[in-house]
Order: sequence, then structure tokens, then C-alpha cells
Amino acid sequence: MAQEPGTAQEPRPVRAASTVDEWLAHPEGGVLLREMLAQAGFDEQALAPVRQLSLRQLAELSQGALPEDVVDDLVRRANGGTIPDEDVPDDRPAWQERITPGRFEGRTVIVTGAGSGIGRATASRVAREGGRVVAVDISADRLAEIAELPDVVTVQADLTDPGHTERILEAAGERIDGLANVAGVVDDFSPIHEVSDEVWERIFAINVDGVFRLTRAVVPAMLAAGSGSIVNVASEAALRGSAAGVAYTASKHAVVGITRSAAFMYGPQGVRVNAVAPGGVATGIGGGIGSGEMSEFGRGRVRDFVALMPSVATAQQLAASISFLLSDDGVNISGAVVPSDGGWSAQ
Repeated sequence: MAQEPGTAQEPRPVRAASTVDEWLAHPEGGVLLREMLAQAGFDEQALAPVRQLSLRQLAELSQGALPEDVVDDLVRRANGGTIPDEDVPDDRPAWQERITPGRFEGRTVIVTGAGSGIGRATASRVAREGGRVVAVDISADRLAEIAELPDVVTVQADLTDPGHTERILEAAGERIDGLANVAGVVDDFSPIHEVSDEVWERIFAINVDGVFRLTRAVVPAMLAAGSGSIVNVASEAALRGSAAGVAYTASKHAVVGITRSAAFMYGPQGVRVNAVAPGGVATGIGGGIGSGEMSEFGRGRVRDFVALMPSVATAQQLAASISFLLSDDGVNISGAVVPSDGGWSAQ
């Protein structure tokens, strides 16, 4: 039915499940969200990487900065004092994780950083697809939740400690079919004239040395079996210089070098080695190495480039890319650096 002249169509209600984009486009919700950002010292540009996330997901990512009661208050104020029913069909097709039963049946896969974020999502997916998972993390508390999954062995280990590699191998046993080097930390965005020895050494100890030692340790078992798959988590910072500080950028370029060298060396023996380069991902990756303060120079320099980042992905979406390469589905792929970044690297 045609709309009568002079009448305005009622805006669609915004909910906690509505995306940030929908909130910004809403006549009431957009004003409220922008006011909240302004009070925190930010503008709308700060939301660019999370525009396709729901307000509820944004609250979960905020680690308490956006509490549930504040979300409820925003929803209520944007809708004339009421909270609309959340059980409304969503018109948009949403991505759903689709488990492939038995894809890792009979296989043992080591996953580092398994206590949270991409590592947890990867370990969970491999376990639910029939694999035996050796879940490695520095935090015993974070590992406790994933230990509830079937056929998961948890190992508390510090990848910066060479002696901890042996306890991972002991937990895995003689057969190691896959390794996902996921554990990592970000830097403080320092450019090279500001970066401290502490930041540089800490970033490389985890992001590079940890990958190097554990990969070196598992390769003999794979060579003996004549097969194996290793997936290293690189980063968009491995593909460009405008995504992070010098330490993180250099460390992820090093991960790509390790990936390509190992793929070349062991390809004839049936061992595949690849890397996934995520863009923005909704995870709890650690940062603020050193003083905990971000470099104003570095953040100012990369701000406009990071604003071009596509909406962040979920940890489960990255796990889909990683598990594909770990499995036989990636049989003809080795030495590749696969951007799982929503197209950011194409810009």
C-alpha cells in the first residue's frame, strides 16, 4: 500500500541484537550511541570495524566497559521507554558454523592459545569434528572450560619457556597429525624510533620463538608418519605495514617466513604448512606489552588505515579457515598465506 503524503514510516525498533550499523541509522538510537561515544572521548569512526556486530556482541567484547544494564537502558530509551521483543525474525542471512562430523577422526591436533579467542574456537571445532585435541594455554583457568569437550587434553604451558615444549609433546604422544600455532600478543603500536627492547623481545618470544620451537618439536613425528598439517596464525600485519607497531608487524612477517620455508622443506615428505592472516577479530588477544600505554605517534599514523578495516570476524569464523587448512580438505594447499580478513588485504 502506498504511503500517504505527509506521513512518516515508523522506524524499525532497535534491539540488543540489532547491529551497530542499524543503531547508527536509527533516529533515536543513533543519537544515543553517538552521545555515549562522545562521553568516552570517541567519535563514530571508532565503531567502523564493529559495525556489523550486534550491540550485545559489542558489550561482550568491551570486557565490562559496556555493561548489560547500560545496553538495556539504551534499548529502552531508543524505543520510547520499552524494550521490544527480541524474538523477531532477522531478514539478513547469518553465517552459521557447520560442523563436519568425523573430519578429524583418529587424529591428534595441538592447538596453542586454546584458552580463549581463535585458539579456543579452533580447539572446540576440531574436537567436535572427532579429533583428539591437545589444548595449550598459559592460563589454567581459561583451559578449564574447554576441558569439558570430548577427547581434549589440556596443557598449561608458557611458550616462552623452552622447557615447556616437552610437556606438550608428552601430552600429545607419538602421533601428531596437526598443529595450530594460534597463541600471540599484540604490541603497543610503537614505531621503530620508540619501541623498547622489552616490547620487542616479549613480542618475538611469544609470536616467533614459540612458533619456532613447537614447530621444530612436532615436525619429526610428522616426517616419520609421512603426513601432517601445520597452520600458523599470522595477521593482516604480515601483509602490510599499516596495521600495527614495528614489533608486531616484524614478528608476523617472521611467521610468514617460517611458514614458507617449512612448506618448501617438507612438502615432498607429505607435511603441509600454511598461514592464516586474520584482519580484525572479536577476541581477547593480549596487548599493551610493556608500559600498557599505546604509542600516540603509532596510533595516529595508522588510524586512518585501520578505519578502512572491514567489520571484525568472530573467532568461530577464523576457526573455520584454520580447520579447513588443518584437515584433508586443504590437501593441495601448502606454503600459502590465506587472508581471512573480510577482504581487507584487497584494498
